[in-house]
Amino acid sequence: MGSGKNNSTAARKARIEEMRRAERARERRNRVLTIAASVVVVVGLVVGGVVLVNTQGDSGPDKDLSSPSGDAKGSGNTGHFTTGKDGVKTWSGKLARTHVTTKVSYPMHPPVGGNHNPVWLNCNGDVYTEPVANENAVHSLEHGAVWVTYTGKAPKADVDALAAKVKKTPYSLMSPYENQDAPLLLSAWGHQVAVKSAKDPEVDKFFAAYVQGPQTPEPGASCTGGVMK
Repeated sequence: MGSGKNNSTAARKARIEEMRRAERARERRNRVLTIAASVVVVVGLVVGGVVLVNTQGDSGPDKDLSSPSGDAKGSGNTGHFTTGKDGVKTWSGKLARTHVTTKVSYPMHPPVGGNHNPVWLNCNGDVYTEPVANENAVHSLEHGAVWVTYTGKAPKADVDALAAKVKKTPYSLMSPYENQDAPLLLSAWGHQVAVKSAKDPEVDKFFAAYVQGPQTPEPGASCTGGVMK
């Protein structure tokens, strides 16, 4: 009888051990399946992310005018200047407006539009005595400013008189600019004119027409709170 009990106990222990082995085997299979599923999910996320980035990269610089892009090195402009009877040159073609964080190569000097820095140059009657960054100044033109530029050949009396006018005019700015075709130039978004002197009638006409004029892509946008050099 004792022998029967021992056999029963041994059999029960054997069944329990067999069940434990089966349970451990199931746990190992579950862990393998869980790890495999996790790998599949991670790979899917990586592939999806690459596809999304490539799709955004192929969308072109003009899909979102406010999105910064550090890869857009060109101006994005196409076209050329046409000159009116009054001497004002108007850009005929596309002037891009994408925000970029790189230097931009513009097809005109000073530039009258194109891809530009996300931060504008202060243009609330600001007169700069040192050259400024094209990319910031173009953003000011987008806000409706007139940009007065001059070379070392411009008479000091004219430079002083134009500086006085700029200081009295919100949405205007002034800076030296050696790489231009005339000693004195006035620029707005898409427009530019050379003037003979500060007394040239075209000065007042250009300011009246283009300070916050109809050419302004972003009328009323701020000319303060940007950069100051």
